Amino acid sequence: MSITVDLTYDLAKALGFRRFEIEAPATLQDVLRLTRARFEGEDAAFEKLTRVTGFVVNGVLISHARGMDTPLKDKDRVSFLKAAAGG
Repeated sequence: MSITVDLTYDLAKALGFRRFEIEAPATLQDVLRLTRARFEGEDAAFEKLTRVTGFVVNGVLISHARGMDTPLKDKDRVSFLKAAAGG
């Protein structure tokens, strides 16, 4: 099973790539854990960049509080989405 992960601009800038593939993540929590691992011990940087980040699975916004156990299937696309506000 392969999942495509799209990153926010800030995450992509920090890691040096905009998207990547993950093999066999079962849930959204797995995607978060495996993305954090790409920061190689820089947990504070990862936390800062994802503090106001949401998730979209195949175009559907997922609730962070209740959706981290969202099951994933082959060919799903998970996108990190940076929250923005303005007026």
